[in-house]
Amino acid sequence: MRSSRNNRPSLIGTAARTAVVVGTATAVSGAVAGSQQQKAAAQQAQATAAQQQALAQQQAALEAAQAAAAPATGLTDDTLAQLKQMGELHQAGILSDEEFAAMKARLLGL
Repeated sequence: MRSSRNNRPSLIGTAARTAVVVGTATAVSGAVAGSQQQKAAAQQAQATAAQQQALAQQQAALEAAQAAAAPATGLTDDTLAQLKQMGELHQAGILSDEEFAAMKARLLGL
């Protein structure tokens, strides 16, 4: 609607046009925000899944290490006492590094 004055739109026409622009902007803004929220939720889900997978891998590695170390726990008290005595001799400088390593390997059956 145009008035006859200077070919400018009427006040009602300007208000109607403004309402359409604001309504469109609000709709677009809401759609963009919803899309961003969906993307953020998907990224969070991926990050959570990756963390759970990493934890599962760490747990499996820990269990494997414990299973591998299990045979070493079959040491007798006598063997442990001998290892302690050899360690003290090594620290005192009576046994060299090579001698200590060789005696330890022989004692442990390595």
